[in-house]
Amino acid sequence: MLSADSSKESPQSISRDIALISRIAAVPSMLKMICDETGMGFAAVARVTDLSWTACAVHDNIGFGLQAGQQLELHSTLCCESRVARTPIIIDDFSTDAVYRGHHTSKIYKLGSYISVPIITPGGDYFGNLCAIDPRPARVSEPRVVRMFEVFATLIAMQIESEQRQSSTEAQLATERETGTLREQFIAVLGHDLRNPLSAVNATAEYLVRRTDDTNLVNAGNRLKRTVSRMARLIDDVMDFARGRLGSGMAVSIQPVDDLDERLRAVVDELRLGNPSCDIVTDFAVTRPVACDPYRMQQLLSNLLGNALTHGAAGEPVFVRAATDNNHLYMSVENRGEPIPSEVLQKVFEPYWRPPTSSPGGGLGLGLFICKEIVEAHGGTIKVSSSKEDGTRFTAQVPVSK
Repeated sequence: MLSADSSKESPQSISRDIALISRIAAVPSMLKMICDETGMGFAAVARVTDLSWTACAVHDNIGFGLQAGQQLELHSTLCCESRVARTPIIIDDFSTDAVYRGHHTSKIYKLGSYISVPIITPGGDYFGNLCAIDPRPARVSEPRVVRMFEVFATLIAMQIESEQRQSSTEAQLATERETGTLREQFIAVLGHDLRNPLSAVNATAEYLVRRTDDTNLVNAGNRLKRTVSRMARLIDDVMDFARGRLGSGMAVSIQPVDDLDERLRAVVDELRLGNPSCDIVTDFAVTRPVACDPYRMQQLLSNLLGNALTHGAAGEPVFVRAATDNNHLYMSVENRGEPIPSEVLQKVFEPYWRPPTSSPGGGLGLGLFICKEIVEAHGGTIKVSSSKEDGTRFTAQVPVSK
């Protein structure tokens, strides 16, 4: 089914662009989200020129057989037509589409549905396409689906240009104003263009949950709500990372909080609901008010506990402790399982770092980085210890007063 493209392009330039996409850590999660939300079986970021079509990143649930670095014959694809027109090509069903019914691409690759959106950098350079295919028809022309592709293509294009600038002298001389503009564009795209359709999806989930006369619809609504919650946390983490790295810093609103114990219990209850098979053991003794940002402290516990539930050994409990003394709030989360190797123990707080054993698309690797930023914004410290005998424990220490 696959064939190599015998272009005259430099192998070095192709390899350089494949490596560039591999450095954008959010791409695997984007491709997985595309397949999850659309039902499409295969999604890819493709480098498309007037000479070649090359896969730079793929998510394959249907055994299409194409891997990153492999090529298709350019004119066997519809991406070349999208490149010429600089517009998306969207086909719900090849068999009924007025324009593409019987098109050679659908015959060659036995496709039922197809969507391809150009990746064009803010400077106007055409890199390639964000595309998805499936042997079955799919409703990819829905506005929410098209908008998701356009937003992701925009984010990838912005990151491509950023990576290219970093490798040039121009990047070293970029002004603070240019960086601020990039920050605002990045946060605006995430905050507005992703949150608005997410709100619509959540409203649909709420409607389904209220259909108490149909158990299947209620279950579907609850699953959809959990998906919305995961996507919202992903957006929050990326926005916090963008602010922290691009100048604004971690935003906190410090205030005396006398019900932190109750707020932390609510976080645990929420994660218990989403992980009914996991045993979460709590020991809370927060006996005095704490000067903190209550939302950020909940986010800190949610990230630490979510990490422990993901990486802890199945069937083993997770321990959550929080206590105060005269000077500090102490919060710890502990799980059993394979220890973190000592040589990489301190890397866990680096952005985009994920354990080598993590499954592809499992997250962006920003959760623990955000934890560190939250704790430091409160004037505290966070540390990790890990061993076969004692398990893995994250401990945060924050002053109770400012």
